[in-house]
Amino acid sequence: MSKYKKDDIVTGSVTGIEKSGIFVGLEGDYTGLIHISEISEKFVKNINDYAKIGEEIKAKVISVDEENLKLKLSIKGTNLVTKK
Repeated sequence: MSKYKKDDIVTGSVTGIEKSGIFVGLEGDYTGLIHISEISEKFVKNINDYAKIGEEIKAKVISVDEENLKLKLSIKGTNLVTKK
């Protein structure tokens, strides 16, 4: 049985920021990606305005790849970023 499921709210640490999105480290060797299109309803010019490496972030699970321990995540339409 999967540790995570669709629509769960998860908390992880921002491990990387690329042009394509925010990478998140999660419990149990899982990693997550918040694609740039899942960051905001508005145009995202600079992802660094939304997250910083090492910051704790909460996001909603939109899909789970159990075989590869990867999650697709979203913070669009939420206020889930938690500043450290």
